[in-house]
Amino acid sequence: MTQSDQPLTIGIEEEYLLVDPETRDLVADPPPDLMEDCKNRIAADVGSVTPEFLRAQIEVDTSVCGTLGECREKLATLRRCTAESAERHGLRIIAASTHPFAEWTEQQHTDRDRYNLLAKDLQTVANRLLICGMHVHVGVDDDELRNDLLNQVSYFLPHLLALSTSSPFWQGRDTGLRSYRLSVFDELPRTGLPEKFDSFGEYSRHVDSLVNAGVIEDSTKIWWDIRPSARFPTLEVRISDICTRLDHGITVAALYACLLSMLRRLRRNNQRWRVYANMLIQENRWRAQRYGIDNGLVDFGRGEIVPYEELLEEILDLLAEDAERLGCVAEINAARDILKGGTSAHRQVQVYEASLRAGADQAEALKAVVDWLIGETLNGVVADGG
Repeated sequence: MTQSDQPLTIGIEEEYLLVDPETRDLVADPPPDLMEDCKNRIAADVGSVTPEFLRAQIEVDTSVCGTLGECREKLATLRRCTAESAERHGLRIIAASTHPFAEWTEQQHTDRDRYNLLAKDLQTVANRLLICGMHVHVGVDDDELRNDLLNQVSYFLPHLLALSTSSPFWQGRDTGLRSYRLSVFDELPRTGLPEKFDSFGEYSRHVDSLVNAGVIEDSTKIWWDIRPSARFPTLEVRISDICTRLDHGITVAALYACLLSMLRRLRRNNQRWRVYANMLIQENRWRAQRYGIDNGLVDFGRGEIVPYEELLEEILDLLAEDAERLGCVAEINAARDILKGGTSAHRQVQVYEASLRAGADQAEALKAVVDWLIGETLNGVVADGG
């Protein structure tokens, strides 16, 4: 079996926010038995649910999946069960990387050893982490292959971010950015684009240097946009906002899986994607953070800004063979639907501006955005969703 023919293993982590359906604000102190209720509803072969850093957050993780279809089914179950548990306790969940108006100063962090240490170590930088993301794990068993793919696939990280944006608001303000989440997250150390290493051994030696110096306990505290997972033999992409609509998240995950498959296929043919300096990729990262899919990204081969729609068509053509092999042709082609309808960030701003035009004040317009997020989070998850 060649490297490009390896069977797909994939898993997705999502983080949700807990809101009060009356005030639409975050619930800083949710009922203590909510988490246990969620766990009791979710079978082990589907996935798991765990607390996040802030008590107003909740994380779900699928179990290992062999297809994107299986991954979608499990993630839908996790969203549905979490939403049902929240509703039983008078709450709702929203899948958005920031809340439209919640104040970070009013939140409480979860009382667990890891989170207590983070709060002590990072202080206000950690306290401001009122953000949620989506992480996608794709299995890559070989360490050296994982390192090689890490170096190459980084080029495409801004393209994935642009399709996922869901954080245009921060503490009641339209930030003008499609992904304000990254602005908050980038305040942490060891974030942003990954370093490039000549071998997995070199990466491991650098991690060991930080561990031996007592700076970090292990590589789980390296929070790059993409990283070799410390817990699983996977390459974990972390740059994406959480997609409010489930199907949009599956499309982003499918594109990522196909990109890794394509790079494996090139490697089999003694070819590879050109590795660009981080200073160049960083420009596209910023453009995706600021504009999302709106104002194009730089094509460094052509040396010019190219409309995102054109870049997407090139990527879809590049990945056609891999999507066919992985059985996710419909999932990656659905990226065109995201361009047509807009990402969650676009839709949130549209709801906000439409409410203002209809006579709502700013507070009412922001609550309308939360109402839209509550409904859209269950779009495609329950029969009457969205």
